[in-house]
Amino acid sequence: MRHSLPHAPQFYVTAPQPCPYLHGRAERKLFTALQGENAAELNNALSRQGFRRSQNVLYRPSCESCMACMSARIRVADFKPSRTQRRLLRRNAGLSRVNMTPWATEEQYELFRSYLDCRHADGGMADMDVFEFAAMIEETPVQTRIIEYRCDGAEPEKLAKGDDHLAAVCLTDVLDDGLSLVYSFYDPALQSASLGTYIILDHVEIARASGLPYVYLGYWVPGSRKMDYKARFSALEIYKGGVWQTLGRAEDHSNEAHPLSIDPIVEQVARISLPQFNR
Repeated sequence: MRHSLPHAPQFYVTAPQPCPYLHGRAERKLFTALQGENAAELNNALSRQGFRRSQNVLYRPSCESCMACMSARIRVADFKPSRTQRRLLRRNAGLSRVNMTPWATEEQYELFRSYLDCRHADGGMADMDVFEFAAMIEETPVQTRIIEYRCDGAEPEKLAKGDDHLAAVCLTDVLDDGLSLVYSFYDPALQSASLGTYIILDHVEIARASGLPYVYLGYWVPGSRKMDYKARFSALEIYKGGVWQTLGRAEDHSNEAHPLSIDPIVEQVARISLPQFNR
């Protein structure tokens, strides 16, 4: 179904599908195309309203009877790593960061396949071939970077792969107010290194050095074990009720919602704030 505003992008709604985060529920997404000369401006504006990018599409959960998925971001200026996170940074000091243009490589795809086969073998991306992977990386109408993390040999006994081994990859959008982690994956053989958490910690440092106030992490879902780790970052904000607010105690947020508390799609679209596009 299509929904639109005058002189604005058109919005669509997907058909309900099984929710990947909460068993027994169905997910539905509100989305719009990301293209043309206003793509970066639209990506910036909608990211601040809980949308995420996937290739040339911006989407936000818009489920019929659930509001559990909430966009999450870290306030860089207020972030302080926990003792566990500081220990993790020290343990992964042997990793080097390589900043690249969004161009897919066979080495990245091999790592991606290993990651999916080990951690998400039954997920929605499990059947992605090399061409679909390349599209995920390269089809971007906005400023995007590929950030590789490699073992430089400083601590081979911990990373166990030797020099110049590709340990992790993150596809990252550069917004006007922060960095958005679009998708990341890592070597499952290095699971004890907690590379998913390390990537987030490193992006906080990249944002701090670049003068960017936020790191966008995607969605946090109370009650989902897959998303528990995001609540462990200090200075975390969630987009809830149309505003960004400090997470506070994770247990204070419920994944339950009364169906009548969820506004119709048309009303949700009408409240989206859009940049002033050239007519």
